[in-house]
Amino acid sequence: MPDPGAAGAAPREPHRLGGAEVAERLARLDETLAGLERTPGATAETAMAAVTTLAEVYGETLARVMDRVAGEPRIVEALLGDELVGHLLVLHDVHPEPVERRIARALDGLRRQGVTAELAGVDGGTVRIRTAGGCGCSAGGAEEAVRETVLAVAPEASRVEFAGAPPAAPAFVPVDALLRPPVPAADGAP
Repeated sequence: MPDPGAAGAAPREPHRLGGAEVAERLARLDETLAGLERTPGATAETAMAAVTTLAEVYGETLARVMDRVAGEPRIVEALLGDELVGHLLVLHDVHPEPVERRIARALDGLRRQGVTAELAGVDGGTVRIRTAGGCGCSAGGAEEAVRETVLAVAPEASRVEFAGAPPAAPAFVPVDALLRPPVPAADGAP
C-alpha cells in the first residue's frame, strides 16, 4: 500500500458529512445523551461530566478560532455560512452576529424564494415574525418554512410566533375627487 505522504502520491480528499449524515448523527447524539441522563449511577454521572468538559474545551477552541479570524471578513463569512459551524458558534456563545441579524439575513434568503416574512421582534426565547404567505404554498407551509429557517440560524430560540402583515395604511382619496364626474378613457369607452 503506498504511503499517502510519499512524494508524488495524490493527496486524499477529506471526507465531509452531508446534511442528512449530520442530521442523523445529531439525532443519534440526542438519543444517546437522553439515555445517559436517564441512567442512574456513578458511571453515567462520570460520562456526563466528561461530555460537559469536552463541550467546554471545544467551545474554548471555537472561541480562539473566531478570535484569530476576526480581522478576516471572508473567512468569518465562510464559517458563518456553514450551518453546522453556525450552530456550534451559537451553542458556545461565540457567534459574532446578534440573533436579530442572523434571523434577518435568513428571512432575506426566504424572500428571494418568494416567502414574505419579516422579523417583528425577539423577546427572550420567542421570535415574532410577520408573514404575508408566499412561495406558492399554503400559509401553514410558508410558516413551517419560516419556522425551520429561523430555528436553524437561531437555535437559542425556543419558539416562533406568527402574526399577519401589518395593516395597510388607508388610502387617501380627496373628497372633491368623489364629487367629480368620471373621466372617459382615451378611446371613448367609459
